[in-house]
Amino acid sequence: MTLAKAASQGLGYPNAAVAPVRGHPGLQSKEVLQQNVRELTLEGVINNLLKMPAAKTVGGEPGARDIVCSGSFEDVNEYFLAHELSDGLPIVPPTVEKVEAFLRYTERQSDDVLGVLLPDNRAATVWSVAVNGVMAGCRPEYMPVLIAAVEAMADHDYGVEHSGNTPGGDNLMVLNGPIIKELEFNYTQGVMRDGFQANTTVGRFWRLYLRNVAGFLPHKNDKATFGNTWRVVVAENEDVAAKIGWPPNCADYGFAAGTNALSVGRYTGGNHISSVSGATPEALLPYIADAVVNQYSWQIMFSVGQGYDTLRPLLLLSPIIAETIAAGGWSKQKFREALFARARMPARRFESILRDWTQKPTWNLKEEHAAGRIPKIFHESDDPERLVPLVWRPEDFQVVITGDLGRNSVYVFAHNGVLGFPVGKEIKLLPDWKSLLGKTAKPA
Repeated sequence: MTLAKAASQGLGYPNAAVAPVRGHPGLQSKEVLQQNVRELTLEGVINNLLKMPAAKTVGGEPGARDIVCSGSFEDVNEYFLAHELSDGLPIVPPTVEKVEAFLRYTERQSDDVLGVLLPDNRAATVWSVAVNGVMAGCRPEYMPVLIAAVEAMADHDYGVEHSGNTPGGDNLMVLNGPIIKELEFNYTQGVMRDGFQANTTVGRFWRLYLRNVAGFLPHKNDKATFGNTWRVVVAENEDVAAKIGWPPNCADYGFAAGTNALSVGRYTGGNHISSVSGATPEALLPYIADAVVNQYSWQIMFSVGQGYDTLRPLLLLSPIIAETIAAGGWSKQKFREALFARARMPARRFESILRDWTQKPTWNLKEEHAAGRIPKIFHESDDPERLVPLVWRPEDFQVVITGDLGRNSVYVFAHNGVLGFPVGKEIKLLPDWKSLLGKTAKPA
């Protein structure tokens, strides 16, 4: 009920009538569910249809340059906490002067709208990007990255409206291009660890923007069962990618190598696969493929079911793993093809997950193929033990080279499918970018 009321207000219908549902339908017998609907839900629906809801309006908001709070550092942080504008960590007070410093790194006007974000249906302006960038502890020169991130957030394919859904998946941003080194993003050992200003603060910015502009607040619009903490930005090691002749991650989104770009997808979790050993790609593949399969359960409904062909597994390969695979004569595409052929599960288990565990109406691979909704590879026979892939094609596997140069590890992320589909955006820099960087270089 809290979510329904909050979402209704964000959509501009603050007086929309809602009827309660007792308990969780998925944990009730048919008889109990019918009784609850008759006793409570039906009555609420009828009452709502027979009476006019009370008039109610959505409250106004302060203007972009309005001062909403003044005082000491402690005073400002207390205000932001009390008004649910902070993630619980100290924020940098977004003074007009600090915000305007960020605006010098973009040719966009401060009131330009990058998109409209659900659930609050609020415009994502360049000004609000700078405000939240200041709050997150970003440096002004990160502004082009922040703008590209919000453009990704506003992309319809990404589906920001699902950011507060039950699994509590959180985004991972992957960065490419010369900007990695120019802004000193970490792309080697500890790449997913906080402690590097660029990776850390840009990652924090995303969650603050979801809270303050999109409107995802815990116990209100953010209804994650457990939730995840925001993730730092992962930068690809393009030196290694170029050395072994593999295209960077941004190429999957139509950008040439050397382009400053980022991609964003939402993942429910991940697993570090340690000590992946072997002198050839053929020796490494079984361990990697097994790790990918074991990371997936209900998420396969984004391959067949709720979100046909929207499952995009993500693998982070440490440089030495990628180099070993390439030394065996495998291109990135050949590695994906081999992974596609090996990372499979029995059709019996695939259908069981859909039918018994996620309670989806779609679960029979034979019927799905006969209806023309899925490729033949999912039903090449009626053998329940036949192996079927997790995704529709080899290119659906996202592969990024990053992390410790000397460790033989892989990290596998479980993707949240259509509820956070990966999108890529170019990071656009000003013509005098190099000059601006020189003026704001950190002291040696």
